[in-house]
Amino acid sequence: MDSDSKPGFIERLTSLLLREPEDRPQLIQILHSAYERNLMDADALTIIEGALAASETRVTDVMVPRAQMDVIDIDDPLDEIVPVVIDTAHSRFPVVDGDRDNVLGILLAKDLLRIHTEENFVLRDWLRPAVFIPESKRLNVLLREFRVSRNHMAIVVNEYGGVAGLVTIEDVLEQIVGDIEDEYDFDEAHDNIRLDSAGRYRVKARTEIEDFNTAFSTNFSDEEFDTVGGLILRHLGRVPKRNESVDIDGMRFQVLRADSRRLYTLLVDPLPKPENSAETPAE
Repeated sequence: MDSDSKPGFIERLTSLLLREPEDRPQLIQILHSAYERNLMDADALTIIEGALAASETRVTDVMVPRAQMDVIDIDDPLDEIVPVVIDTAHSRFPVVDGDRDNVLGILLAKDLLRIHTEENFVLRDWLRPAVFIPESKRLNVLLREFRVSRNHMAIVVNEYGGVAGLVTIEDVLEQIVGDIEDEYDFDEAHDNIRLDSAGRYRVKARTEIEDFNTAFSTNFSDEEFDTVGGLILRHLGRVPKRNESVDIDGMRFQVLRADSRRLYTLLVDPLPKPENSAETPAE
């Protein structure tokens, strides 16, 4: 072996890790040191940190809450189901029997292609078994279960057996590698602000303050931050959790997609204006 040859990535990283960190913070410090020495790139550091955080993150921190679940009722006719599937662009839907606590199974959107050829449509015949998990399950355990079972969605139940929400494999992976956008996500500049079917605005955290002000007739300053995400972070002083809401100057911002490091998408609603109380005339 040439004495002048440089050691490879694995050899350099192994040499660095021979310090045998005594706790997780020290391990993180060593990893950051490796990044600063160009032993790993930013993406690799992000993934490793995300994987470590997943072992301490519970399902309840990343799940879609019950109230925001897109579900299909077992009695819904096909002509009502298809528009829901198209509009939401989800690949899987919980099917319930009247109440969201009564989940019968999971409908795969791709199965609708075959259902259209059925003369006598019976939704129950097309349901896949639903997987139920407790709120306390950790993400690293859930990811392993997803991989083994090849399921991509789980229904989250609380300590009383009621449905608390749902979680998908994409939700878990986003906590590790960051936001995962597909062909249905809006990512062009003119789509940073979009009105959804429920009449609520979905806003990318990277939306420029100037563009947001134009769209909502607001007057947020862009002197200290350039984006809506920066506005939220400055107001809270931290990265908010998924589903957390904050009211700022007449606007309500709810975190739709986020991980432990950054914001991605927000639900935005103008707050109702308070009624001006009439002044009591002096007698």
